Amino acid sequence: METMRDRIAPAVSRMLDEDPRVAVVLAEIGKDGFREAMARHPDRVVNVGIREQLLVGAAAGMALTGLRPVVHTFASFLVERPFEQVKLDLGHQDAGAVLVSAAASYDWPAGGYTHMSPGDVALLDTLDGWTVHVPGHPDEAEALLHHAVAAGDDKVYVRLSVQSNQRGRVLDGRHFVTVREGRSGVVVAVGPMLDAVLAATEGLDVTVLYATTVRPFDAAGLRRATEATGTDVVLVEPCLAGTSTSAVSEALSGVPHRVLALGVGRRELRRYGTIEEHVAAHGLDASGLRERIGGFVGAGRSAAGV
Repeated sequence: METMRDRIAPAVSRMLDEDPRVAVVLAEIGKDGFREAMARHPDRVVNVGIREQLLVGAAAGMALTGLRPVVHTFASFLVERPFEQVKLDLGHQDAGAVLVSAAASYDWPAGGYTHMSPGDVALLDTLDGWTVHVPGHPDEAEALLHHAVAAGDDKVYVRLSVQSNQRGRVLDGRHFVTVREGRSGVVVAVGPMLDAVLAATEGLDVTVLYATTVRPFDAAGLRRATEATGTDVVLVEPCLAGTSTSAVSEALSGVPHRVLALGVGRRELRRYGTIEEHVAAHGLDASGLRERIGGFVGAGRSAAGV
């Protein structure tokens, strides 16, 4: 099956041909996909080598000259390793760029912990003004990439994964999508978590919201959903558990509510195994989600005397 990352080089290469503002900055990873584009646009496709701090710094310099740089490598090398440059070269200088990651939380377990980045979105949350897209299907990845490049000079992070839902959905790059309606709580499924959430909540009387743009968080969409279902909210994220808990609490400020935050745990799993084993170990497979979501929603109903 075609992955989200498979879509990036062809899509961005077309953008390079069509828009003289678009540029690409690489750090070795992914360079093969841009060979033809580099030959056509040697001044706007730059490979800095294995120098991730320079990767972000060069992108910031391009942005300050009026270009719209797309920056690509593994998430751990794009957000964590050059975080000072993300904070200063982009943030402090108010320079916009589109950071497009690969490998997500544990997409290449054999690469070890150096290639895992479950805390990337939480780390960006310490900075101001970032838009964060977490697509759940290759079609969505390409659509959200177009949104990101077209977003003026904003700072945008597009988080790609080899994990994918079976089908893509129509997105506007801003709002959550209501996939299922119920009356006993809201489950917010982020990106590639949707299929597992739908399987886990089959037969449960809950609303399922699909979130592919998590920053800015669609607070109004969540509030509307809770008005019809009550204020029990379950977050299911493919990144660090609790990453969006504060966004939920802010959205429901002033309203008594409960939040169950499910995602990647903080404990390092040193027997790297397969992606599926990591998903199960973190309780993010359908059976693990079913147990925890069902228990949470059931406890809420019992406490309410239902």
